[in-house]
Amino acid sequence: MKNMLWIALTAALVAASPAHAEILVTDDTGATVRLAAPARRIVALAPHIAESLYAAGAGSKLVGTVDYSDYPAEAKQVKRVGGYSRVDLEAVAALKPDLVLAWQSGNNMPQIDKLKALGLTVFVSQPNTMAHVAEQLEQLGRMAGTEAVARPAAERFRQRLAALQTANAGKPRIRTFYQIWKTPLMTVGGPQIISDAIKLCGGENVFGQLPQMAPNVTVEAVLAADPEVIVATGMGDAKPEWLHDWDKWTRMTAVKRDNLFHINPDIMQRHTPRILDGAEKLCAHLDVARSRRPQK
Repeated sequence: MKNMLWIALTAALVAASPAHAEILVTDDTGATVRLAAPARRIVALAPHIAESLYAAGAGSKLVGTVDYSDYPAEAKQVKRVGGYSRVDLEAVAALKPDLVLAWQSGNNMPQIDKLKALGLTVFVSQPNTMAHVAEQLEQLGRMAGTEAVARPAAERFRQRLAALQTANAGKPRIRTFYQIWKTPLMTVGGPQIISDAIKLCGGENVFGQLPQMAPNVTVEAVLAADPEVIVATGMGDAKPEWLHDWDKWTRMTAVKRDNLFHINPDIMQRHTPRILDGAEKLCAHLDVARSRRPQK
């Protein structure tokens, strides 16, 4: 009799409980994303989103991504659906994803709207601060059902970020020009996450007042700003040859003090946990520049 009562009670509890609670997440456009259950087939439309998905413990659920998704190594084996600026919509739909992860400032947003019109569930990401990277990890973990991995990863990121903030608090400000490319001459504006990294290191982005993510500027504007430091990226670990094109401007403070530095864009320009590696290098470069200031 006791066994029969126990079985009946257990059956009633199971019947009263849904198999999965609905997952509700607000994306970076303010839209509410609904999932009936954790996503099992995910398409990531930017290299940094694919990388963050692995960091959140959900890499095994990635069924499609875009060109240049190369970290971690497993991401290289995932099917491509075009480039982040021009996605193959048919290829995305053919993968039957239950979640598409988009990049607001990098993807072609009219294409993203078309994916939504096809009935696909789309989460739009735009982490513009270092702290937002940790939040993104938690959101990805929640949507993929991998919170047991994502939450500790986010906490490790926050702890490491806090340590960098403490180490660089109160250091003298240093005017910094961050150069993404030569032709066109491109930098980062105020909303871009790299501006937040520069601030973290005690730097001041000389073009931080610009509202664009990656504005084009002129050589004349850089000379007028007279940065104390120039940090350039290029392709990979190799220092771009064009970094030393600035050498001819001998009156510029960064040139006079030999403060021309390079950082691999993969660890500085991707909104992933590895941005802390880039920030550490950036902070070290600014410390070198401080050491080269004339002694009073």
